Order: sequence, then C-alpha cells, then structure tokens
Amino acid sequence: CRRSVPGRAAVRAPIVGTFYRAPEPGARPFVAVGDLVRPGQPVAIVEAMKLMNEVTADRAGRVAAILVEDGQPVEYDQPLVDLDPA
Repeated sequence: CRRSVPGRAAVRAPIVGTFYRAPEPGARPFVAVGDLVRPGQPVAIVEAMKLMNEVTADRAGRVAAILVEDGQPVEYDQPLVDLDPA
C-alpha cells in the first residue's frame, strides 16, 4: 500500500474490510487516475462481513492516485484514494 501525499486530500476507509475498485468482478472501476469526482460520488467499496460498504468522496477533486490494490485488506481510516483539488 502506498502513502498519501501531503497537499492532497485522501479518501479514507470508513471501516476495516477488503477494498474493491468496482461494484462487482468484471465491472468497470468506480474511478481511475485522472477522473474528476464530486462530493458524494462513489470511489470504491469496502466489504466487511459480506456487506458492501460504499466509499464516497467527501470533496470535489481529480483522482491523483489509487493507494490500495484491488482485493487488499484495509484498516479503518486508511487512505484509499488521493485527490488533487479541483
């Protein structure tokens, strides 16, 4: 897992679980590097106890980096996606 870069806003894991970039296997990822996002837009999901928990951006910005590999376990408050200000 990579670290968030100072000056960027990190979208963080709301719970402990498994990180997924897409809503289901074979589907397009929610976001890719370079995409513009708006507040409330889904950027990933974290699965915990067979429940899929949507992770949303809390601000507008451009996706600068995806910090976690698909299917990787994540901890509470771990940075998942870095956003540059829009």
